[in-house]
Amino acid sequence: MKRSIKMLLILAAVFLLQGCWDKRELTDLALISALGVDKGENTKYEATFQVVNPISVTGGLQGGQGGDRPPITTITVPGNNLTEISRHASTSISRELYYSHTNLVVVDEDLAKDEGLVKILDILDRDTNFRTTSTIVIAHGAKAKDLIKALTPVDKIPANKINKTLQFTEQQLGEHFKTSIQDVLKCITSQSRYPVISSFKLTGIKKKAPKMESIQSTDPAAQIEANDLAVFKEGKLADWLEGQNARSVLWLRNKVRQSYLTIDLMNKKDSLTFDVIRQNTKVKAKLKNNQPAISVYVNMEGDVGETTVPVLLDDPKVLNEIEKKASDKLKKELQDAVKLVQQRKTDVLQFGDVVYRRYPEVWKKIEHQWADKYFPDLDVEITVNAYVRRTGLRSNPGNLKGS
Repeated sequence: MKRSIKMLLILAAVFLLQGCWDKRELTDLALISALGVDKGENTKYEATFQVVNPISVTGGLQGGQGGDRPPITTITVPGNNLTEISRHASTSISRELYYSHTNLVVVDEDLAKDEGLVKILDILDRDTNFRTTSTIVIAHGAKAKDLIKALTPVDKIPANKINKTLQFTEQQLGEHFKTSIQDVLKCITSQSRYPVISSFKLTGIKKKAPKMESIQSTDPAAQIEANDLAVFKEGKLADWLEGQNARSVLWLRNKVRQSYLTIDLMNKKDSLTFDVIRQNTKVKAKLKNNQPAISVYVNMEGDVGETTVPVLLDDPKVLNEIEKKASDKLKKELQDAVKLVQQRKTDVLQFGDVVYRRYPEVWKKIEHQWADKYFPDLDVEITVNAYVRRTGLRSNPGNLKGS
């Protein structure tokens, strides 16, 4: 009896499990590594697809067959929506567009200003083949297709170059950070609704960026570089943050991993570098005179990176002075950034979310006036504590010759 039941189960499996009914041959797929979206001239949009050339990318494993070919091919298709564009792309390429490997979306600066991101992100979020973990960046001072077409010398796939640049500059500098489509969608639906997105620009001779001779030189004719932070208000590009202000905003959002500060010692400007190796920022809401207020606490540790003055780094008094000046320097930078975004009435610091989580009943009363009335006059107290972790192998720089 048991043997009969087993035989029936095996026969049922034969008929029910028919194998790869939805298989796709690799030779029939065009692997899209990046997607660029610009404003169209005669249509609403113009999308550029960055398609990987498998032979060129793996040429080193195939006896150098792809050495004379670019690692990518780009296709630009106009249309009034991305679904239409994807369908019409079939007339330009002999393979099915495959988005599962797409890890970058580049949006045109003008499109982000005029229309915003909501419609574009809605389409991408609905597509089951598109990953919402893909990085999104803004093309600053160039078209999205210019960045998509540009070849890069170190990383064969340009999309990987942009992603890696964001990854390492976030770790080392703190002025940029990776933002995914999912992150932007969450921020747009949050209480503050002011996402910030890193931007990239194209430097050098832009016309040579898509050409192979540009990356065959030790000094490429054109380069893709990380640029400012784009600030969005009500889904549209509203402002830019650059340099120190960009870093301070990310610091207040606890997005900075490592960075540096230069301080003055012995009446010499920027004579010591405090190399921040770790930091932690906590933001808390409170009520002050029945009005919401914010307290920011920053704890950071760092090493003495370099010094141009002969200070005794084994002296506790000197270390205390370094820690105090580093704390004061960062506090001043953070205060300046808070004042700047308050003047522009853009809560990119997400203080509104902090107030909402701590005092939801209070938030219901002030939500509609937050951006114009409460946030610009918000009382923000900042406390910074710095600690010198290491001073390096030499504790007495005055012993160096020539100092």
